[in-house]
Amino acid sequence: MYTIGIDLGGTNIVAGLVDDRYNILTTARVKTNLPRDPEAIIDDMVSLCHKVVEQQGITLDDVAYVGVGCPGTCNVETGEVEYANNLKFSHLQLGPIMKEKLNKPVYVDNDANAAALGEAKAGATKGAAKSVCITLGTGVGSGIVLDGKIYGGSNYAGGELGHTVIVMDGEPCTCGRQGCWETYSSATALMSQTRKAMEQNPDSLMWKLAEGDLDKVDGRIPFEAAKAGDAAGQAVVDRYVQYLACGLVNVINIFQPDVICVGGGVCRQGENLLGPVRKLIEEGRYSKFCKKQTELCVAKLGNDAGIVGAACLGENA
Repeated sequence: MYTIGIDLGGTNIVAGLVDDRYNILTTARVKTNLPRDPEAIIDDMVSLCHKVVEQQGITLDDVAYVGVGCPGTCNVETGEVEYANNLKFSHLQLGPIMKEKLNKPVYVDNDANAAALGEAKAGATKGAAKSVCITLGTGVGSGIVLDGKIYGGSNYAGGELGHTVIVMDGEPCTCGRQGCWETYSSATALMSQTRKAMEQNPDSLMWKLAEGDLDKVDGRIPFEAAKAGDAAGQAVVDRYVQYLACGLVNVINIFQPDVICVGGGVCRQGENLLGPVRKLIEEGRYSKFCKKQTELCVAKLGNDAGIVGAACLGENA
């Protein structure tokens, strides 16, 4: 029997047909095309479900259920998206509406939670009883899996680790607070820190790597500059590593998970990023004298994590 996982994002909607070994057999996607009516987005997701089964030469009768990873706060019991800012969803009965259109059970959870579940089922944290998945993207996404189940708190809004404060009265965050981990450790924050350093250091190699254009700055540039001996680039990397490690130490001190996996484009730097982060974690964690320590690794599934995780949402329902 197959399942379908849908990763509903602000830019793309991607559906995947997944087998019982968590392999993605076929995918289909469309642009999210925001802003637009939620019903139109739901219709696109329904169409993608039909498309992936047709591509595989099967029918929806061969599919056990559909899972959707959606940004925002999702009531996993009712399938309601209580609030999703970027999608302009407010108390949207996403699961029930899709269930009626597809005549299939539909499970809904937060997209970062789905990605964490995907890594736990088939990725970097597979086999770990307690794991946390951190994604460094536009923000800092996070998902917590305890004993095989997503932890969402009493109101399904738990696990927003990116919105824990690491700098009191710091940079303003989109959530309304100041100094959130997200405002210092997201890929967006890294690019902002890089641009600021470039403006303060007109002779930095980072200008050449960005072809003299601040709009071409990405998370790779300070790392490449640092490897080439550029002092300004190294300063950006060092500061970013400190911010990232600070948040990760908080996560370890709270949850003491078996594994934390970190994903997102920044993690393409591999040990250039995680090596110095590990050193700071070793120095800062409260559990430094314990025999067992949390493992830190790079996420394995990339953009597929959300699809695989969404396709698993019905397993523990």
